[in-house]
Amino acid sequence: MLQIIIQGRGGQGAQTAGNLLASAFHAQGRHVQSFASYGGARRGTPVSSFIRADDRPVRVRCDIELADAILCFDASLLEGRLLAAAGPRTLIVVNSARSAAEFASSLPGRRIVPIDGLAISRRNGLGRIVNSALLGALARAIEAPTLDVLERTLIDNAPKQHDENIAACVEGWRTADTLLQAAAA
Repeated sequence: MLQIIIQGRGGQGAQTAGNLLASAFHAQGRHVQSFASYGGARRGTPVSSFIRADDRPVRVRCDIELADAILCFDASLLEGRLLAAAGPRTLIVVNSARSAAEFASSLPGRRIVPIDGLAISRRNGLGRIVNSALLGALARAIEAPTLDVLERTLIDNAPKQHDENIAACVEGWRTADTLLQAAAA
């Protein structure tokens, strides 16, 4: 079973990203469980989205204590409780302009893939909306769901700016691919 935590702040789109990712896994034929947790009902407070995907029905009904992957919309949230859910094999994709080397020195022993989702989104006409760029990066990093399924999910579920969302998703995927290839070399 694949267990993913998406962490952001109210208004950043972490909940929407969780719903889109769950829809993409479902479209790929996986069984999915998706739920959210809100720190407060206002903009800027921490918001978490939890996704489980498996080839068999998901019967677990508790919080995710040890994630396979974490998608973090705000690098300032990489602390305490969120990092407690990250084991040595957990892959963390974080929205940040900082380099992987900078994260390696501040968070040693963690597998972190930094993606400048804001720059990608701005280049693709989405302004500050980073969901699609980060989802593309996460999908590449964990090798699921496939890029074409994620693109179809965005087309079916993104309320507007379909072309921009697809372009940001693909650029996020390619950026993560480049970083992962460099790390493997």
